[in-house]
Amino acid sequence: MTPKLSHLDDSGHARMVDIGDKSVSERIAIASGEVVMKSETLHLIRVGSLIKGDVLTVAQIAGISACKQTSTLIPLCHPIPINHIDLTLMFKEDLPGVTIKAIVKTTGKTGCEMEALTAVTVAALTVYDMTKAVEKTMKIQNIRLEEKHGGASGDIVNK
Repeated sequence: MTPKLSHLDDSGHARMVDIGDKSVSERIAIASGEVVMKSETLHLIRVGSLIKGDVLTVAQIAGISACKQTSTLIPLCHPIPINHIDLTLMFKEDLPGVTIKAIVKTTGKTGCEMEALTAVTVAALTVYDMTKAVEKTMKIQNIRLEEKHGGASGDIVNK
């Protein structure tokens, strides 16, 4: 049997999934990504020499804010309560660049994968925005769901 896309009705039209009959459970999603840049650009971020300010702190706040707004950005996402988000950005010399990781927790009838992915994506875009004056060739890459826990589909680990 071919799996069916949950956001399409029997006629192939977009729809919001009915989660009314799902059980409430604790759900966790972990997502990550990277912003690759020149070593010189990474150094400027590290020493705080960019005119726009503290890149990692601003990107962290932007990612957290975006996480909480996911359902307004992604049309068929359900608004969910965010119990916790841990969004970390770290310098990675051998990339060179910045790695981003979001751990999002909720208790509800649907998961928080999109919220974790949104947090990482907006944090990466913010790093790019704050740094583009010194380097326009940065790459945002490898944004992915690493893990999800809870819900009917159980645990998924995708590292």
